[in-house]
Amino acid sequence: MPLKAVEPRRLYRQIAEHLRELINNGEFPIGGRLPSERELAETLHVSRPSVREALIALEVEGLVRINVGSGIYVLATSGSSSPRWAAGVPPGGPFEILHAREIIEASVASEAALLAGPKHIEAIDRVLSRMDESGAPNDEWIALDREFHVTIAAVLENEVLVRFVGQLFDQRINPYFERLASYFEDDSTWRRALAEHRAIRAAIAAGDPESARFAMRHHLQLSQERFSRGFGEPVKPPSDAGKTRPAARSRAADPRDLHIKAQRRKQI
Repeated sequence: MPLKAVEPRRLYRQIAEHLRELINNGEFPIGGRLPSERELAETLHVSRPSVREALIALEVEGLVRINVGSGIYVLATSGSSSPRWAAGVPPGGPFEILHAREIIEASVASEAALLAGPKHIEAIDRVLSRMDESGAPNDEWIALDREFHVTIAAVLENEVLVRFVGQLFDQRINPYFERLASYFEDDSTWRRALAEHRAIRAAIAAGDPESARFAMRHHLQLSQERFSRGFGEPVKPPSDAGKTRPAARSRAADPRDLHIKAQRRKQI
């Protein structure tokens, strides 16, 4: 029976459920290795980010371990076809959340550039100063990152927007997003994010709405790119480094394809 994307926004969950079923059925035995992220994406005819989100969900559940540069290894079966990770995973995947923030917060930053006065710029500067002192990624840095984005929304003096921006950010505060971030965020990425924050601040302080819109959108696009580096597959020079395979909408994968690949791996 083909894998059907009934609700595209939950495609990564369907991929995770399908892989869980194959693991439970012994197609991928404990201690064995799953196909790489690239192979799974090609077999299922979906994007690599969707596969990545599914694999992270399975890792949070404890079914697989992702070794960067080595592979994705099966640790256990779930003993159930129903996921245990639903409570810890947001309805939308990280890439969907970041894309939603990109659209919404770019407009917020543009409006903030038109309305910001000295007191607002001072408030933004205080947050940036504390972020600079915080150093490497930690809970304080993430809290300050949230405060930065909420402080910009507060310039508009619209409590609904302030709450909405904060709630969108809060969807990253869960074991699932934390596990994903652990592979791609370090001191250097946070330093780059801080520089991007300063560019947003400069555009708002200059009263330039288009530059503020661009700076915020660019920042959140780069955040998505930081989560788009390849992982969970052997180290080799990729032919399409830095590119993400677009989702093919023409047809979904037949789970039998993965079954055949699993059988071949058993024979090797």
